[in-house]
Amino acid sequence: MKTIIYIAIGGGLGSVLRYVTTIFVTKYASSNFPYATFLTNVLGCLLIGLFFGYFEKQNTISQDLKFFLITGFCGGYTTFSAFSNENIQLLQTNQFFTAILYITLSVFIGLLATWVGLFLVKSI
Repeated sequence: MKTIIYIAIGGGLGSVLRYVTTIFVTKYASSNFPYATFLTNVLGCLLIGLFFGYFEKQNTISQDLKFFLITGFCGGYTTFSAFSNENIQLLQTNQFFTAILYITLSVFIGLLATWVGLFLVKSI
């Protein structure tokens, strides 16, 4: 139960930071390009890489801190960071086919699922 609380607090903070990032970026960059989401995804990937790398170097870091920062905070900020981290891990362990399959299926099926959802709602 303690782990779930750490994840929930981290996720809440990450979600708030995502909102603040969107407000800030939208204030300074108005365009058809989704700069706020793009920046959020890139920053989330940088953060999860920093956290994951730090935790790999340190053997004394608590699991609770990992769940708070990686699963909670980064997950609340952007799930793209988790997607990126998982693919890096696959590539680092020479699972190239699995990484390419995961990337390809995630992008195309994700877009298709979004389109199907929109289509279904518009059809009703």
